[in-house]
Amino acid sequence: MSVLTRRQRADQLDDPDVANSLTREAWRRIRQNPLAIVGGTIIVFFVLIAVFAPMLAPFNPRSNAWFDQIRPTSIPGPSRDHWFGLDEGGRDELSRLIFGARASLMIGVLSLGIGAVAGAFFGLVAGAFGGWVDSLIMRLTDILLAVPSLLLALSVAAVIGQSQTAIVVAVAVPNIPLFARMLRSSMLGERQKDYVTSATSVGVRRRSLVMRHVVPNSLAPMLVQASLALSTAIIDAAALSFLGLGSADPGVPEWGRMLANTTRLLNVAPHLAIFPGVAILITALGFNLFGEAVREALDPKLRR
Repeated sequence: MSVLTRRQRADQLDDPDVANSLTREAWRRIRQNPLAIVGGTIIVFFVLIAVFAPMLAPFNPRSNAWFDQIRPTSIPGPSRDHWFGLDEGGRDELSRLIFGARASLMIGVLSLGIGAVAGAFFGLVAGAFGGWVDSLIMRLTDILLAVPSLLLALSVAAVIGQSQTAIVVAVAVPNIPLFARMLRSSMLGERQKDYVTSATSVGVRRRSLVMRHVVPNSLAPMLVQASLALSTAIIDAAALSFLGLGSADPGVPEWGRMLANTTRLLNVAPHLAIFPGVAILITALGFNLFGEAVREALDPKLRR
């Protein structure tokens, strides 16, 4: 085999056209999947609400101008002036739900992003270097995985303090070992495939092989897990806020905090628990449906 032929084969392995065609095929499958359309519509709907919250909210979510209407045994429900009624502090419930979408989505996305990026970094280091580095990182992930995720999140939030930053970090930490093990496992599987052997035989450098071929081909499970874990992150963030580990300011509109504030008022004003609960449920459903569609589009075994 001539030197020119070897170089040509190496250039062909570095050609991104094959990866682009697979991406286009996956995107076509997502667009044709009814579950993806429904889930994507729900996600876009709540994202638009979060982005344009100041223009959509009819009142200031912190304003308690209607506190004089609140009674220990009576809290006004939905009416013409307040579509979703008032909360226990005399604030407009619809406005708080709209601004709560911004807080809940931001916490979920930030926490998942931090967990995915940190986990991908450790997984990349473990999968690329192997040896004692791989063993050290995997033993650390085993220790984190041995602790229940909710207990780990509670511990982290308790150490940092009562704030939204604590919730972000608390939800992100349990995701780090999951993404680290997933990327490392995918990389080990990719390293056993024929194209890696072929690339090595024609002289492709290890760094180029790992960063341009092994890692991109190993990211599909990460994307699927991220799309599915977003709903879990939002639910976990709401759960931590429900347990009182969110912002210390009771005026901060956040769906989990809104649920926590209404536990003692279920007999008086059940609408205060129904509306934020339904918002959390629909948002999680949207991310789950879209995540399942992404998994079906990227996994060859599940393609129809």
